[in-house]
Formats: sequence, structure tokens, C-alpha cells
Amino acid sequence: MSDHAIQLTVNGRRQSSTVEARTSLGDFLRMDAGYTGVHIGCEHGVCGACTVVVDGRAVRSCLMLAVQADGCEVTTVEGLADPEGTLHPVQQAMRDAHGLQCGFCTPGVVMTFAALTSGGDKPSEEQLIAAMSGHICRCTGYQGIRKAAQVLAGNITPEGEAA
Repeated sequence: MSDHAIQLTVNGRRQSSTVEARTSLGDFLRMDAGYTGVHIGCEHGVCGACTVVVDGRAVRSCLMLAVQADGCEVTTVEGLADPEGTLHPVQQAMRDAHGLQCGFCTPGVVMTFAALTSGGDKPSEEQLIAAMSGHICRCTGYQGIRKAAQVLAGNITPEGEAA
């Protein structure tokens, strides 16, 4: 097997590495780069736990090879909050709405919602709920995640009252 040199930007920091051609982006981010918020679940792109944002789009990092990310800008859940600790609006909505339980699916859901709301975009509740269909949560029954989607869409306040 041959190794390939890659350079990418992860959470605003330039990363250079050498990877085997078969290394998934998820494995590279988690094992080589240390971003353990990237959760590897099914390794088939079904569960959504490994979702990251690559060049502005939510992608399943288990289905993308690290060599395909060469030259790309990647954001993981660790890169959302600002350096002072203020949560990203999606993280705050998930926290306020109790949109997590065991936390395994949470980073992937957060990254999908973050991609949809980036640049000030205001997706509808229906768009956010539809995006959830790409994520499997075995704990919460999706109610807290749905509530976070309602908050992000501006339909309810974090307290659950009509906006």
C-alpha cells in the first residue's frame, strides 16, 4: 500500500499528514488528528454520527476518503464554539431543547444543522426535520432534537413557547 501526503484545514488549523489511500476521513479526523467528536458508528453512511462539514457541506466522513479531503476546509463539532467558549447557535439550541441524551448521535446532528444554518440561512422547521432523517438516535425518540429544530427555525423560544 502506498501512502499519500494530504493537507487540509480542520477547524481553522492547517493539518498535514501522510495517510494510506484507504483511510476514511472519519478515521483520519478521529485517530490521527484527535477530533474525537467525530463518532464512527455504522461505517456505511446510514447513522449520520460521523457527519462533518467539508467546504460548507455536511458529509458522512465514513464515506469520504481522507485523500479526497486534500485541500479542503473541514469543520468538526469541536470547531463550532468560539474560542472563549460561547456555544454555536445550533449547540445552544440543542442544549436548551435537551436534544441529546447519550450524546453519540449529537455531533452529527449538530453538524448537519450547522451546515443548514450557516451564513445566517434560516431553514424552515420542515427542512431541519427532513435533514434529521439522515440520523439515527437510539435514546431520545427525537423529541428534543425536533424541539431544537423548532428553535432554530424560529417557531418556538428555547423555553418552548410560540415565537
